[in-house]
Amino acid sequence: MATPSAANRMVTVLSVDGGGMRGLIPGTILAFLEQQLQELDGPDARIADYFDVVAGTSTGGLISAVLNVPAADGDQPYPAREINTFYYNYGPLIFPPDQRPTSIEDFPLNRPVYDGVALREAANTYLQGITMSQTLTNVVIPTFDMKLLQPVIFSTNDAKSDVSSNALLADVSVSTASAPIYLPAQKFTTQDTGNRLREFNLVDGGVAAVNPTLVAMDSVPKQGEALDYSKLLVLSLGCGEAKFEPKYDADLVNKWGLINWMFYQNGSPLLQSLTTASFDMVDFHIAARFKSFGSDKNYLRIQETNLTGDALHFDLATKENMDNLVQIGQNLLNKPLSRVNLETRRFEKVEEEGLIVTNRDALVQFARMLSLNRKLRVAP
Repeated sequence: MATPSAANRMVTVLSVDGGGMRGLIPGTILAFLEQQLQELDGPDARIADYFDVVAGTSTGGLISAVLNVPAADGDQPYPAREINTFYYNYGPLIFPPDQRPTSIEDFPLNRPVYDGVALREAANTYLQGITMSQTLTNVVIPTFDMKLLQPVIFSTNDAKSDVSSNALLADVSVSTASAPIYLPAQKFTTQDTGNRLREFNLVDGGVAAVNPTLVAMDSVPKQGEALDYSKLLVLSLGCGEAKFEPKYDADLVNKWGLINWMFYQNGSPLLQSLTTASFDMVDFHIAARFKSFGSDKNYLRIQETNLTGDALHFDLATKENMDNLVQIGQNLLNKPLSRVNLETRRFEKVEEEGLIVTNRDALVQFARMLSLNRKLRVAP
């Protein structure tokens, strides 16, 4: 990682993908990162203290929100380890295992699979009625408005300058996590300074940005017209994707209609194609930008790319699967750090001085950078 100077502090960005219950994977990574920060700066260190922008889509939006709730009197903000507690406590209520569809015949025709009541309860409990303008740092959460058919991106900075964007953090967090088919869309209103109502009709932010890293970076102040990537320090966390293997050839898919594109062999080829393409294109684009500035080490992307079986299901909230997802996150720490090869567009292991660098190694170094950068931020 590049070393910041007091005269040129870096802008720090955290981005967390969508992925439902698979949020246990980045939750595990964030708990490790915060532990490293606490070893450097003391037990009160929190993720929000170190990032200028924290963005999240879908389950990543919930993670971003929980990490940025201001402390109640005499208390501390939620520690990163609380993320996984959130999933264990509320996951089985949001996605009751006995209601989970296992075949196309199980999907209801005229309502979402899940009622969303527990998701709303969880958001209200954790987010305590605060608004977007009150978060600890600049939180950025993409959603998609079904009435307008366009993305709506909420941010703390926008909420401070435009009262009609200052929605309840719980409303925004539930909206970005409301996956079509599975959870109900969210409708709410805000008021502008003239008391005029602004209506929102929102669904999962993954419709617009499954990987919100570009959205997050768009919130970074620019010097002139261009963004200086050499002054950015970006951590992007995925919720895991399927193990790469040859899937479907043209002869097979040419025999498919709507049903097979949506549901085939315990998966959804259409959704898998769209989300994987989104993950990879964003990662490729950002990696290319950093490399063009000679700052490729300032961008750290950690993603499990070998999910199989039950771990792939975003709504499987059994204890067995949750335990497995946490273990996947822990194992991911010890896996080699990978960066995308801009020529082959494949991930390749990173070596330094002939030694394989692990994700754990990279996060330890990233924590040191964040710690130093924070000291520069708060220095008189």
